[in-house]
Amino acid sequence: MSQTDPILGQKVHNQLVKLGIETPMTPNGLSDGEKMDIIQPLIAKMLETLGLDLTDDSLAETPKRVAKLYTKEFFSGMKYDNFPKCTTVENKMSTKGEFVCVRGIDVVSLCEHHLFPIFSDVNKGQHVVVAYIPKKRVLGLSKFSRVVDFFAKRPQIQERLTQQIMEAFKVILESEDVAVWMEAEHTCMSLRGVKSENASTVTLAMSGKFFEDDNIRSEF
Repeated sequence: MSQTDPILGQKVHNQLVKLGIETPMTPNGLSDGEKMDIIQPLIAKMLETLGLDLTDDSLAETPKRVAKLYTKEFFSGMKYDNFPKCTTVENKMSTKGEFVCVRGIDVVSLCEHHLFPIFSDVNKGQHVVVAYIPKKRVLGLSKFSRVVDFFAKRPQIQERLTQQIMEAFKVILESEDVAVWMEAEHTCMSLRGVKSENASTVTLAMSGKFFEDDNIRSEF
């Protein structure tokens, strides 16, 4: 059974485009294999230009490994064919007006400015929280992590990532009442430039009753 839903992915993509919050992308029709074939010699050229000896057995496969890493893993969320299947079921459980909240979701992405990691550290209280007020449909809890991971697997800025996750769940759940909170570290801050090792970034996106109702907002 397929774990992806390209049709749902396209529906989400169309909504993000409509709102102007889609990741800047130019589809080129290349398969993953074709992308890796193009990227591999470019990585090799970069490493050789930096002065590395790719005839060394430790480095010889590095261009291939990097090409696969970016195509199959780090940037896999750029292809909506990979959008996770999110089958909802009739809401027979949730009390009207009460929200469902999923906490402790890990996030790992790449900053689109330097391609340095953005990540949460649950030991520091950093994670993603997604909440929604169910209407007619509810979603299996494991899907929350999968959707967060899908949008993280592309070059990102945290503000846009948070908004994309919220809008995706609004489409999936057919509910305007969605909130997303995220705290993460940016290694482009901690490992370069100002080298602020203890800095973290918090972003929040809220819609529907989470935005309009002060009590629900406060409780979240």
